[in-house]
Amino acid sequence: MSQYQQNGIGMTSQRTRERLVTRLRDQGISDNEVLQAIRVTPRHLFIDEALASRAYEDTALPIGYGQTISQPYIVARMTQAAIQNVKRGKVLEIGTGSGYQTAVLAQLFEEVYSVERILALQKKARQLLYELKHYNISYKYDDGHLGWEEHAPYDVIIVTAAASEIPEQLLQQLAIGGHLLIPSGQSNKQQLHHITRNEQGFESHVLDDVRFVPLLGGTVTQ
Repeated sequence: MSQYQQNGIGMTSQRTRERLVTRLRDQGISDNEVLQAIRVTPRHLFIDEALASRAYEDTALPIGYGQTISQPYIVARMTQAAIQNVKRGKVLEIGTGSGYQTAVLAQLFEEVYSVERILALQKKARQLLYELKHYNISYKYDDGHLGWEEHAPYDVIIVTAAASEIPEQLLQQLAIGGHLLIPSGQSNKQQLHHITRNEQGFESHVLDDVRFVPLLGGTVTQ
């Protein structure tokens, strides 16, 4: 992939990305590492070319298969919460989707493990992330409710779809001192939960009201 493609032009240019970073800072995203990861990640490459001119708007956009690429503020908000006072070793992402959140995480953690239930989305994201030289990511095609037990425990788990209930498997795969960021609830009322595991159990608090696509079970091959 050429540097020209990554840099973008017009509404996908670096200047447009800087405006997005400024908006995120104004909205309370203060971690410079998170802002830098957003700044250098070419979001326009993670969506269809027809929507590229909207890539740096702070909005969710469709990526096919009934899925969306999360709005940059939510990506930044979840990531900023996830990395506070935690080891930056292993992160588990549930829902690879377009790969945008994955790219941000890959810049902040030593190892990224990403699970996706829609095979076509995973293949597309995997190819793009390889072209962008993110080599510290491992991928699994599976039901996200199950996590990825083989590589547990994780310092951070980030879920990019809304669960009707917090999956017990994910809680058990979280390291002591680790953070789980997960939206939960029905389509008309969802909340973003920040759960921390300690020696006594789990502590949870709500960060925001949010709207995500649902966390579905099973896998999709087409």
